Amino acid sequence: MRILIAAALALLAASSASAQDLSTATPIAGSWSYVPTVDGSEAVFTNGTGHPQLWVHCTRATRRVVISRPATVPAPFVNVWTSSLTKNVPSSFNPTAGRLTADLSNYDSLLDAIVFSRGRVAFTVGTQPPLVVPPWAEPARAIEDCRA
Repeated sequence: MRILIAAALALLAASSASAQDLSTATPIAGSWSYVPTVDGSEAVFTNGTGHPQLWVHCTRATRRVVISRPATVPAPFVNVWTSSLTKNVPSSFNPTAGRLTADLSNYDSLLDAIVFSRGRVAFTVGTQPPLVVPPWAEPARAIEDCRA
């Protein structure tokens, strides 16, 4: 039990240290796109080489917003940093899709913080480098679709 607590504290400390540096981090090159889907809508951020790096998916029937990023191994949470809020969100791993996902209710305050973040939003998992993206309008559209 002590080992689990120590490991959790180490992860939290690492996430907190990363979050402090993110206020000046430069977002990676790339762009957002928005598409309606059969069950709702989705905003996808692709990097400069056209590879998807982040998904914000609205499932209208459940009013849930799922944020996903590529991953090869499970992690207990995704740390989301915005200019106004930092939050560790429990995550699940889908090895078939190769994604780590965080599931949020449509009115979670973190979603508003993502939409209104100034200049950048960052997603960190464990010791991996943070994924820093610009906060364009496309994720806001997908989030609002779950609120309508």
